Amino acid sequence: MTKAVRALRIAGIALAFVVVFTISQQATLARSGETVPGTLWAIGALSVFFLVGAFATESSQGPEANVRKDLLWGLGCGGVLAIAAHLVSA
Repeated sequence: MTKAVRALRIAGIALAFVVVFTISQQATLARSGETVPGTLWAIGALSVFFLVGAFATESSQGPEANVRKDLLWGLGCGGVLAIAAHLVSA
């Protein structure tokens, strides 16, 4: 049960990240005609940091930190998915 809840929470955070990032990019593109250069590199770097933090927290913290771990996993995976979605659509 707990693993299913964690998986749903991680997937929800990742999906929310992708949706918000996509909306933000479309709004910037509509407003100024181009997106901010280097945004994908920044998202990629942050995603790596989130994934490293999630892995370290997963192996060093107990079940009391599950929400924090899920947030890190969700943000890391969401960043990777956002980059992949951008590359596929480009």
